[in-house]
Amino acid sequence: MISGLSTTWPTKKVGDLCDVSRGSSPRPIKNQRYFDGGNIPWVKIADATKSGKYLYETKQYVNDYGASFSKKLKPGTILVAASGTLGYTQILGVEACAHDGWLILQNLHDLDRDYAYYTLQWMERHFFNAAYGAAIQNINTQILRDTQIPCPKNETQRKIAITLSAYDDLIENNLRRIKILEEMAQNLYREWFVRFRFPGHEPVRMVDSPLGKIPEGWEVAQLGQYLSGLESGKRPKGGVGDLMNGIPSIGAENVIGIGVHNYQNEKFVSQDFFQTIKKGIAQDGDVALYKDGAYIGRSTYFRDGFPHANFCVNEHVFLLRSTGDQLTQNALYLWLKESTTISAIRAMNANAAQPGINQKGVNGLELIVPSKEIASRFDEVVEPYLALIVSFAKCNNMLRQTRDLLLPKLISGELDVSELDIITGQEVT
Repeated sequence: MISGLSTTWPTKKVGDLCDVSRGSSPRPIKNQRYFDGGNIPWVKIADATKSGKYLYETKQYVNDYGASFSKKLKPGTILVAASGTLGYTQILGVEACAHDGWLILQNLHDLDRDYAYYTLQWMERHFFNAAYGAAIQNINTQILRDTQIPCPKNETQRKIAITLSAYDDLIENNLRRIKILEEMAQNLYREWFVRFRFPGHEPVRMVDSPLGKIPEGWEVAQLGQYLSGLESGKRPKGGVGDLMNGIPSIGAENVIGIGVHNYQNEKFVSQDFFQTIKKGIAQDGDVALYKDGAYIGRSTYFRDGFPHANFCVNEHVFLLRSTGDQLTQNALYLWLKESTTISAIRAMNANAAQPGINQKGVNGLELIVPSKEIASRFDEVVEPYLALIVSFAKCNNMLRQTRDLLLPKLISGELDVSELDIITGQEVT
């Protein structure tokens, strides 16, 4: 029996139900020959995301030459993280290659694919207990092959998978909606403030400015002129330790875009520490900017009570509050998401050993500011898009919470669905 996990179902070894292998990476890893012109997703542990069941996109892509040194995997392949986010499981939604930080499950027999996915999710704690390595914990192919998992009848596996998949299908649909809404909002911003095709633009004369031609009545300004607040936070000396609850303290790991939040990676500070800080306490409607480190320039938008009603940020994150006069929070966030803005932020100290920006640098960023009338009209038009994104994100959070409550009860057999009238259809393996 698995330590700490109980089940009413018989168990079998994973290795008896499928083939287990490890991903592989082209060497040397920094050789650009493997990546130039590549369009084949190369899945690294950094691509692991708690946002969805399927993995569709990666940060890096290999070409056919690079893929020849790795393993090209079919959509539907199950990946289990061997290190980092240890035991985290995802299903490939596209053909891809897997980094050697992943373990691969293929050729399943007597094991429903989706049931296997949910079972391995349920067993993340087991993998932490079975891991080896002092500095960086790992699991290897043999540990995964020898892992015993609950193994009810195939039809029961499918019924469990269908029940849990209903939640993930809704989550995936909402994620697609969020992506579409984001694109619509960003395109709307570009149409008005980059291409200058705002309503009534035709008779407006274009005039010279330090940033090129802009509509008459608009101006080039420094961001600081339109900010009422710019501050970062802090955490206790020595870090947050193993605190599992308290006041959420958001760092770079969760400055990843509006409506996106990884609750599993959250850190916390104590209520006592929270009471001592005077800056870095998030207000509803704050825009956040990641200010130093590898992903300098990333931003997000905390609004409508998402991700929390009460939280703070650490010393790696700026909170920005606009005056609302010709620059609203909505426009500020969308401006920060523009590639030209991100490039300008990253160029501030591109030669520094540790990339980072300070308050002076942020305040000095140049931007094009419209007239009050256009700023107000844009805010009215774009507000429903951004509000709906957060609404879908909140809905997804509730769906995940409900699914995660059901998951251990279904996989362990505590809730038995074997006699329920659930149409299983064609089994997927």
